[in-house]
Amino acid sequence: MKTTTDFTQGKVSGVILRFYFPMLFTAMLQQFYSFADTAIVGKGLGDNALAAVGNMSSLCFLIVGFSIGLSNGFSVLIAQHFGEKNFPQLRRTFISMIRLSVCMTAVLTALSLLFLRPVLLLLQTDELLLRDSLLYGYIIFGGLVATIGYNMSAGILRSLGDSRTPLKAIIISSVLNILLDCFFIFMLHTGVGGAAVATIFSQVVSASVCIRKLAGIDFLKMNEDDRRHDIGLYLKLMKNGIPMALMNSITAVGCMVVQYYVNGLGVAYTSAYSACSKYINMFMQPACTAGYTMSAYIGQNYGAKRFDRIHEGLRICLLIIGIAYASLGSVMFFFPEWLASLLLDGSEQIAHAAQFLPVTGVMLFAVDMLFLYRNAVQGMGFPLVPMISGILEMVLRIGTISLLIGSLGFRATALAEVMAWTGALLMNAAAFYVIFARERRKAEGTQALPAYRCKEKHRRPALHSSL
Repeated sequence: MKTTTDFTQGKVSGVILRFYFPMLFTAMLQQFYSFADTAIVGKGLGDNALAAVGNMSSLCFLIVGFSIGLSNGFSVLIAQHFGEKNFPQLRRTFISMIRLSVCMTAVLTALSLLFLRPVLLLLQTDELLLRDSLLYGYIIFGGLVATIGYNMSAGILRSLGDSRTPLKAIIISSVLNILLDCFFIFMLHTGVGGAAVATIFSQVVSASVCIRKLAGIDFLKMNEDDRRHDIGLYLKLMKNGIPMALMNSITAVGCMVVQYYVNGLGVAYTSAYSACSKYINMFMQPACTAGYTMSAYIGQNYGAKRFDRIHEGLRICLLIIGIAYASLGSVMFFFPEWLASLLLDGSEQIAHAAQFLPVTGVMLFAVDMLFLYRNAVQGMGFPLVPMISGILEMVLRIGTISLLIGSLGFRATALAEVMAWTGALLMNAAAFYVIFARERRKAEGTQALPAYRCKEKHRRPALHSSL
């Protein structure tokens, strides 16, 4: 029990911040080695190699994002059972989650390898980039078992309030990834394939660290009854996981359409968009981490029906997001050329990136708050709203880019992001407050009912004796 955190007890700010900062360091390390990987590829192999790897980003998010959504959906049930202190049901959920994850890994690996080339051609991938994109993609998708293994095991640990073990895993794998990048690219001259191998190998290590930790948790020790197949539980997990997985994949489809239009502008724009995407992913991490924190925190407190703690936790995470936006959004707005020059060599590519970064920097608060409210809704066990918001996000992103690319050029990609973030934020924020108020009223009514019945029982004997 010492390796876990009970979010239903203790000072709210204390338990949230102790959980948040190890998670933030984990996320930033992941972004750092992704950033370092990009810089090594860009500076070591050139802007075309960077464009080839960046061209895979939306497709990778389509597949990997699906698995992350499944992990988050499954982990919500783990968090709720932990908040209820229902350990037998927690163990049954845990083993069912593992079985479903193995099946999903096999399916996603087969589909991604089979359709990689047709999808890259559909995205108008330039002939200069196609060979490297295929090589990188086959290796990354061939190693999905490591990626999904880490996401699932880390998601379970976070739902149990353990953010330190994933941090330890990422520290080890980040150092290893950067060393292997340098070794493969600068010493063995393996090109983008070496960068992909380095990524997969480091994820094998990070997954191993998290799985070993899970194996040592006492209340996860299985007995024969826990291992029995439960069709109802499988369906419940899928009901919670599939909408979140589809939300990520639907969002990825919108990003792929944007990538299609960017590729149509030329290789220089593909390189610039790849660099800009890296910065958005990195600078949204404080808010993304706050969202994942709220998912685990709300999951446990929703299971325990502690709605007062949910409200207070939301306020603390909103403050974290405000601080992150004020600092990181300002860097994107005031120093776009400097940021672009860290990843790109060509002056044309840097100029394109400098059109994108200030617009998204001003509106970074929209995606920051989107992460928070979307994860808050998911933490209460209502995945359908986030999935619908993913559809809205896709429609707004595709609609904006298709309407404005002809008149605004590359700037339309930034506006497409802003419109998608804003629309999805409004839907999830409204849904959270409506669901929160309704569920709180239901919980208060349930708690009041036994007291009312107790009074009735005391009244009846008194009335009988007076007769």
